[in-house]
Amino acid sequence: MYQAPEQLMAWNKAYLETAVRFAGITLDGAERMLEVQLKAAKSAFAEGVQQAKALADVKDPQEFAQLKNTLVQPNLEKATRYVKSVYDAAAATQSEINKLIEEQVAEYNKNVVTGLDKMVKSAPAGSEIAVAAVKSAISAVNSTYDNLSKSAKQFAEMSQANIEVAASQAAQASKKKAA
Repeated sequence: MYQAPEQLMAWNKAYLETAVRFAGITLDGAERMLEVQLKAAKSAFAEGVQQAKALADVKDPQEFAQLKNTLVQPNLEKATRYVKSVYDAAAATQSEINKLIEEQVAEYNKNVVTGLDKMVKSAPAGSEIAVAAVKSAISAVNSTYDNLSKSAKQFAEMSQANIEVAASQAAQASKKKAA
């Protein structure tokens, strides 16, 4: 099947645009992750300075024990929030990449079906059965892909819910431990 140069150029342009979108999504994800890291580093530095000052003011072992208990709970809560922030940034990037992939799969399938329809018009009589079989196979693959995609989304939702529950439980446990 001969492809017109204009069609090849259009495909190249579409693939380039997709690559640019993918790179943009990846860079946005890296930026989100870097932002989480930078906030955590700034916060850790500021808290470290405050904790060092508080430790320098300790005058006896009893005061040290009280200070230790007041420092543990906030640190556990901050670590939990940090892990959740990292997960959220990664999940957002993964979601955007999945959306792009879904768009590309749909576009590819549309192009294949369109190409098959064009081929049928110029194909010899009796080849309709073979084309129908190919279309049926494409439909089966698409159905499988959709099922896998739905399963992956459900897994991501369950993971998000588990992260939130774990974060909540960790915060509650640290509060009980400090009390």
